[in-house]
Amino acid sequence: MAATGLVAAVDARVVTPYDPQLASSLAKSIIARALPANAPNGYVPQVNDCPSNKPTVRSANGLSTEETSWLPKRRNATLDPMKDLLSRMNITGLDTTAYINSHSNNASALPNIGIAASGGGYRAMLNGAGVLEAFDSRTSNATSAGQLGGLLQSATYISGLSGGSWLVGSLYTNNFTSIDQILATNTPASDSGSLWQLGNSIFEGPATGGVQLLDSIGYYSELQNAVSNKADANFDTTITDYWGRALSYQLVNATDGGPAFTWSSLANQDWFTSGTAPFPIIVADGRKPGETLVSTNTTIFDFNPFEFGSWDPTVYGFIPMQYVGTNFTAGSPTTAQCVTGFDNVGFVMGTSSTLFNAGLTTINGTNTTGLFNTALQDGIEAVLGRIGKADDDIADYPNPFYGWHNATNPYAVSEQLTLVDGGEDNQNIPLHPLIQPYRHLDVIFAIDSSADTNTTYPGPTSATGWPDGASLVATYQRSLNATLENGTSFPSIPGIDTFMNRGLNNRPTFFGCDAANQTGPSPIIVYLPNAPYVYNSNVSTFDLQFNDTERNAIVLNGYNGATQGNGTLDSQWGACVGCAILSRSLERTGTPVPEVCNFCFQKYCWDGVVNATAPGPYVPKMKLTEVKVSSSGAGRVGVSGVAALAGVVVGWTLL
Repeated sequence: MAATGLVAAVDARVVTPYDPQLASSLAKSIIARALPANAPNGYVPQVNDCPSNKPTVRSANGLSTEETSWLPKRRNATLDPMKDLLSRMNITGLDTTAYINSHSNNASALPNIGIAASGGGYRAMLNGAGVLEAFDSRTSNATSAGQLGGLLQSATYISGLSGGSWLVGSLYTNNFTSIDQILATNTPASDSGSLWQLGNSIFEGPATGGVQLLDSIGYYSELQNAVSNKADANFDTTITDYWGRALSYQLVNATDGGPAFTWSSLANQDWFTSGTAPFPIIVADGRKPGETLVSTNTTIFDFNPFEFGSWDPTVYGFIPMQYVGTNFTAGSPTTAQCVTGFDNVGFVMGTSSTLFNAGLTTINGTNTTGLFNTALQDGIEAVLGRIGKADDDIADYPNPFYGWHNATNPYAVSEQLTLVDGGEDNQNIPLHPLIQPYRHLDVIFAIDSSADTNTTYPGPTSATGWPDGASLVATYQRSLNATLENGTSFPSIPGIDTFMNRGLNNRPTFFGCDAANQTGPSPIIVYLPNAPYVYNSNVSTFDLQFNDTERNAIVLNGYNGATQGNGTLDSQWGACVGCAILSRSLERTGTPVPEVCNFCFQKYCWDGVVNATAPGPYVPKMKLTEVKVSSSGAGRVGVSGVAALAGVVVGWTLL
């Protein structure tokens, strides 16, 4: 991998040196960007006559016609990457190339792969980025023997939530760019990119230069103008509008953060329509009318390029993504007018991460002289005054499910749909859209960047900011709820105490290896928890400022977690990943399981043994040579008062 800005002390087995020529060529390759479908109207949604074929709510009794038509293109596009990937895995006893070739005319027989990136702020975005970098065949040296490059190209689906949605959303908004490309555009060799420049807090605005020619005053004015223009067009605005616009300056490589870029426009990109990239899904939770807290059995909503809606029996419906923002009644547009441009990419990513709205609300009544101009502060205070403090962390949408499925849908009574951070139901890994039976996934790589140990093990000698398996536990428990499971099945997951006592939260673990021992068809979960491989990446969810060496060290740590130190920790790790990918496919085709796979399953599959005793202090050890970096220190949270974020939402599983 090209690790820009990292110190020279990194072991050569772990990272290749920075190459300025490579960086320059990669930078030029992402100048082209996603579609500004709402141009020239910027952030303001547009109201026009509905098309002759009016959008309607469809029942969630299968995949959309668009996704169904797209899938064969994607599955065919995964064949060559999958052959190349598996051929490097050294799965002795199985000619993987011949196996893929023999079933190439029947994609349903072959492995169907998903990737899920958890929430957890920039920690989650960067740790997940390291894993995806290891999975990406475009990464330097990622296609060497035993490496995992090509797994991303072999995947059919990828989902993100909160910080994970920033990762997925940023890659897709920028033409399915690579992590290598993003890091390369932030080097002295290039001035063409401005992605992931985290040296300035999101509350300070981007550094002047590149395509973001703004000072702080200009930044705040642009945020205020965009949101007030949307409000002037008679659309409700919330703190999420400000938050999403601010996010875009760091995540979208376009002037002013691409205010005209829409999530639905991804469906029109050549690289997507041809099946070149996995199907992206962003997840948010619903908040029922009258509620201020989200329960664990809340309705989960999905955003994909084609549709928005929910598989849950409560709502059980989807609308075309392009027309999110349109007023619907009983499944059809309320009037002859339809809205487009509401699905701004930053607003979608912000909806999945409303946890951070608490940061913006701290300016209400806080002395922020020199950091926020009066117009911005007045605008946010006006929103707070309108929606009330109890709802300061919401995203507000015209409810497409108003009057829809009245008997089961708690949102049917309200013309507004309130959505919140996708991790508020404790399912911080966005597995829900990937375990839907219509998608037939065989294996899901679950990247867990949660910071559960902040609240579950607060002892003075324990380390905070690491996962403890709580998200998997929450998804498993929800799968047992007969009123919500909707035909989904999930592997049996032990309790948090077992995760901690047996070290399952500190190393890769496979769940659901024995398909015969499941309550229904379910994928294998390859659990990849954040752990200290070369860097203590357990930074706070509310650290909002990182210099390049810190940023790259967290990415590098995730890369080493995905590759197990390029095989340093286990030379057969690549083979074991290959076995997890192939397992369900081998069962379907009646192919004998290679002996190396039996070895891998004994080593990495949870064996069903539990240990429910109270865990001791959790102090994980560094697994490889530690990377030393210069620290941003106290400057990480760039606004006085924003540090109080941790106190605002302490107790959430994603902290």
